Amino acid sequence: MWFIRDGCGIVCGVITWLLVFYAEFVVVFVMLLLPAKNVAYSLFNGVIFNSLAFLALASHAKAMCTDPGAVPKGNATKEFIESLQLKPGQVVYKCPKCCSIKPDRAHHCSVCKRCIKKMDHHCPWVNNCVGENNQKYFVLFTMYIALISFHALIMVAFHFVFCIEEDWTKCSNFSPPATVILLILLCFEGLLFLIFTAVMFGTQVHSICTDETGIEQLKKEERRWAKKSKWMNMKVVFGHPFSIAWLSPFSAPDHGKADVYQYIV
Repeated sequence: MWFIRDGCGIVCGVITWLLVFYAEFVVVFVMLLLPAKNVAYSLFNGVIFNSLAFLALASHAKAMCTDPGAVPKGNATKEFIESLQLKPGQVVYKCPKCCSIKPDRAHHCSVCKRCIKKMDHHCPWVNNCVGENNQKYFVLFTMYIALISFHALIMVAFHFVFCIEEDWTKCSNFSPPATVILLILLCFEGLLFLIFTAVMFGTQVHSICTDETGIEQLKKEERRWAKKSKWMNMKVVFGHPFSIAWLSPFSAPDHGKADVYQYIV
């Protein structure tokens, strides 16, 4: 199993799960189950929130434990290069840091200590690079976190209205001060993560549609690969053809006709 032993990344990953569990606790035990004046409201919102939270954590786990497209270490040997049967004048690039043959659009990550194919960036929140093989899961993670953050904020607003109209002692099994503190903390968490993940989701989708990774944009690298349509670029990341599996972190993308490597010769 792929797992990066980086202290900062591991701490950030654990914090991410703890924050989701905190949101689960407040939503379920403060706003839905125990007040439960309207069973249909509690059941409907409980199912939606818990389903989205489960998908968010599953996407996070997949993004964290999936090989992002690491190039084998130390394969830049004379014997291996000769086995490639290169054409006259064809050039291969060697990474001086991990001693591997560096494919087109690959970049070295100082945290993973490997060259990563189509590396977009290294994200400490998933303790992994975002690259060719796990970008789908990272995009799903940001999308589902943004959705549960938005959903939580809406429920907090409704709960505050309910508590103002009713006796505060009846709107939660917790004391009024504890209820207010829990809701304010959840509101702050939801707003912060909604902004962060929504921006990250939009950035990732734009990067996929333009077929240009974050590093390539930052370095303003010259395009040496074939230009494809935005829809085809989406299929390269999420799979071909379009299906409900695009939204599932348990479905590995089947590229099919969406060729990942279409370079200009």
